[in-house]
Amino acid sequence: MNRLIWKLLRHHISKSQLCGFFMASLAGMTIVLLGIQFYQDVAPVFTGGDSFLKKNYIVATRKISTLGSLAGTGDTFSTKDIDDLRHQPFAQSVGVFTPSLFNVSAGVGMEHAGIRLSTEMFFEAVPDKYMDISLNLWHFDATSGVIPIVIPRNYLNLYNFGFAKSRGLPRLSEGLINLVRMNIRLSGNGLREEFKGQIIGFSNRLNTILVPQTFMDWANARYAPGHKPRPSRLIVEVNNPADPAISRYFHEKGYETEGNALDTGQATYFLRIVTSVVIGVGLIICLLAFYILMLSIFLLLQKNKEKLRNLLLIGYSPRQVGMPYYLLSAGLNLTVWVLATGCVTLIQGTYLHFLEQFIPGFSGTSPLLCLFIGFVLAVFITLFNAWSIRKQIGKLL
Repeated sequence: MNRLIWKLLRHHISKSQLCGFFMASLAGMTIVLLGIQFYQDVAPVFTGGDSFLKKNYIVATRKISTLGSLAGTGDTFSTKDIDDLRHQPFAQSVGVFTPSLFNVSAGVGMEHAGIRLSTEMFFEAVPDKYMDISLNLWHFDATSGVIPIVIPRNYLNLYNFGFAKSRGLPRLSEGLINLVRMNIRLSGNGLREEFKGQIIGFSNRLNTILVPQTFMDWANARYAPGHKPRPSRLIVEVNNPADPAISRYFHEKGYETEGNALDTGQATYFLRIVTSVVIGVGLIICLLAFYILMLSIFLLLQKNKEKLRNLLLIGYSPRQVGMPYYLLSAGLNLTVWVLATGCVTLIQGTYLHFLEQFIPGFSGTSPLLCLFIGFVLAVFITLFNAWSIRKQIGKLL
């Protein structure tokens, strides 16, 4: 029966209008999906590979002056300094590096490799929200006696390409690091206790030896009661690292940033802006294409108004009368989605080949997220079209 209705109503279909919708919609969806896929592929180059949509963080320290260094003061942040930084417009949040107030020494052994190392060391802790690793194992239980530890990834690189190479020792991958056993000795307040240390991850963001905040609070209270830790470093979350107010404020206060956090953050922010503009242009084209399709269908409904009214009067339901238009809209939108994803895949292969020549070890990401977003967009447009068509047919009754 739907085939008969389709034959009756298809005479007034404008192929040029539908072709215009199809081409505009294909271009718009391709731009949107390509922008998403390109950002997903390139973002790890700027963010160190830890996270796709990683926030921007800056580690702040005080400049160490000659007088302050001789006096042993002036390199820590007071509560007033922290509160002042928190109230700055560019600061979304401020975290504190909590230092250990007790003595720490560690012995590292790998039975399979015959390695034995022992050294004095230190611990620091930051709130969990600033960690750039999975937090599944990031907790401390005093009864287990195991301390989760995160070390900077460059520490492992220094061992592999410096110490191990010069001593003829085997190099360690991150996958084999769980073979390393650490005997941690903590002392203070007349106590001397041993724990097991387990390296559970590596950080690209924080250049220090990290333990959970819960452990640090527990250990400072146990081994250094009555002493309040004074942080010498802060971690600041900012929205726009390119904001000149950050550099101006840090210069006025005599603060410094570790590494090239501001440069990397600015590059990441610029990448986000460019990607947002590209995706915005694609969405505008999609909206214009959607408007062309709706205009074409509404004109078609208007031309077939008498036929549609007669079909409704002789007993056909609005759903039956509108079915040809539903199928037309769904078929066009799904076809656009399939072709757009195919175009994105082809273009991705082209620019990945180009980037691999300039960035050693560069590899793209899976296009599944891009495919899913395109499918959701196509389904949403189709459902909205169906709702609009049904509403127009209902006005004929």
